[in-house]
Amino acid sequence: MSSASQPSHLEIAASSVQARQCIRNHIYQTPLISARSTGKSTNATVPFGAENSIIQIARRHGQDVRFLLRQQRKTSNHSIIRKPRHRHCICGSLLGQRFDSRLAEQHAQHLASTGQHTYISPYNDFDVISGQGTIALELLEQCDKVDNIFISMGGGGLISGIGSVLKAFSPHTKIWGISASNSMALATSIHAGKVIETEHLDTLADAVAGGIDEDTITLSLATSVIDEFVECDEDAIVHALKALALEENMIVEGAAALALAGFVKELILKAIYS
Repeated sequence: MSSASQPSHLEIAASSVQARQCIRNHIYQTPLISARSTGKSTNATVPFGAENSIIQIARRHGQDVRFLLRQQRKTSNHSIIRKPRHRHCICGSLLGQRFDSRLAEQHAQHLASTGQHTYISPYNDFDVISGQGTIALELLEQCDKVDNIFISMGGGGLISGIGSVLKAFSPHTKIWGISASNSMALATSIHAGKVIETEHLDTLADAVAGGIDEDTITLSLATSVIDEFVECDEDAIVHALKALALEENMIVEGAAALALAGFVKELILKAIYS
């Protein structure tokens, strides 16, 4: 690693390749489903990664088990705490329960501070980000060319992992980071060049809401891989949720719909200013 705390996107990409090789024969490949309606008006081909299928949910849980067992060997007899914080792109979605992401993270960190537990960040962790990068490898295995990818941003783990792999193996792909207007910690921090405390309001994209660690490795990684930023309000997320349900027959949570909201907003802006 280039430094103890700040890996490069190439190091993440290399680690993602190793992870993909390890799990290839033990998991289902995430299928890409062509959109029925999305993008048709502009002749764009839009695939959705079916992470919301039962098989894929089981697959991700299986990856969690393997990850936890590996960490357990590293941490002796300590119990392990992982705060669930799903990350989503236009080709990824999971159903999730509503919870206060930041409070959950703070509580997990407090428990770990007692010395009896080991805390593993859902985004500020090299192995976690490398695992998320395998999503991009699966995408490239099924698509000859990816022009654009829209990824919801929370702590930055997913976009750092996917972005690192795409910058290494598909450098022409434009990476769009999509933020909910009500919770924009990562985007605000990237623009400022340092971690910034921001106000967090309720959002339908609650799985990507909340602040980020002051020492998060995703700040430099995300800065190096994101090409464009899009901010979406709650109305845009609602519209995307409805479109996915009524036009694509997909029931997803708000954080997944956020990526589609960013895609739709960019199409509208392009139509207005072109």
